[in-house]
Amino acid sequence: MSPASITPVRLGIAGFGNVLGAYWPVVERLRHLGHAQVIAGTAPERHRFRAADLGIPRFDISYVDFLNNSEVDAVIVLTPMQDHASMVRAALEAGKHVLVEKPLATDLDSARQLIELARTQRRLLCCAPFTVLSPTFQTIARRIDRGDLGRVVAGRGRYGWAGPDWTGWFYKKGGGALFDLGVYNLTTLTGWLGPARRVTAMSGVAIPQRLVRGTPTAVESEDNVQVILDFGDGCLVTVFAGFTVQQYRGPGIELYGTEGTLNLLGDDWDPDGYELWRNAAGCWELHKETHPEWPWTDGLRHWVDCIRSGAELLVSPDHAYHVIEIMTQAQASARDGTCRPLHSRFHPPRTRDDAGAPSVEAHRVHDRTRTEV
Repeated sequence: MSPASITPVRLGIAGFGNVLGAYWPVVERLRHLGHAQVIAGTAPERHRFRAADLGIPRFDISYVDFLNNSEVDAVIVLTPMQDHASMVRAALEAGKHVLVEKPLATDLDSARQLIELARTQRRLLCCAPFTVLSPTFQTIARRIDRGDLGRVVAGRGRYGWAGPDWTGWFYKKGGGALFDLGVYNLTTLTGWLGPARRVTAMSGVAIPQRLVRGTPTAVESEDNVQVILDFGDGCLVTVFAGFTVQQYRGPGIELYGTEGTLNLLGDDWDPDGYELWRNAAGCWELHKETHPEWPWTDGLRHWVDCIRSGAELLVSPDHAYHVIEIMTQAQASARDGTCRPLHSRFHPPRTRDDAGAPSVEAHRVHDRTRTEV
């Protein structure tokens, strides 16, 4: 990796689909600060007009030509997940830093090879999702570390919706609800609790045909999945993900400890504060979201900052690898009904220097189900 630099990181963007709209405000902010420039883009010909509208000076249909551009320092991969592994490999081999939307790869061997290649090339490989950068994640991590919940012994995560109708790759082999949706909760929960030891799962296709741009499309990958994780010492956590949910209310993630309960409100990629029960307090404490403007694309800012400063990523490729192991082993478990061991380990991310301490201000709600003594 290059030494600390005050020059802008020169970015190339691979993929001009819907997700680019979420990243672009971060790109503009980095450009305004002088931290990054967008030098080039690559996508099918039909996206050329969008590159021009965004003011990107060079557009290549050929990914090879795009990577051969010596002015590009770092590549952002925003293509369908089935293409991630091959595109990340090519970018690393071309000497580029890489940020890739989730997941890094859809099979474990490819993920391992990419991480080894990034280390060999001394390039920064940053893998979505970036939930561990959320100030709310960081605050809850501090709560767990200081023992507000006691020892966490159980948990539940949930993320789902009715499913995409603008493109069919989500429903093809290599797609599916686990890699597209479950990856968020799995990243967050392992970020708080550390590596899981074992996994078992059940999955299925609940809606075998979808309408994609008005065309009937056969569903080839799971659209409904339930995962159980064993973190050791009796700590068991469930995660549900599916393109089978019309609406839901209630916490996105729940943690149950020997001394308290914590509910993450909203989704982990878009948190809305949290509520905490502590036996010592004897009431629910509602903590409003302190950073409602936090974007789930914040990994782009963090990655660029680390490229410029030489700092270590908080979004660890080893963490992404562990989550991919969970997902691939969960899929195997769903096929044959066995409980699968998990062998990978990583150092859990903790708090950024600028995250601040947990807020002590909260709206206190008395629990009327408990009897006063």
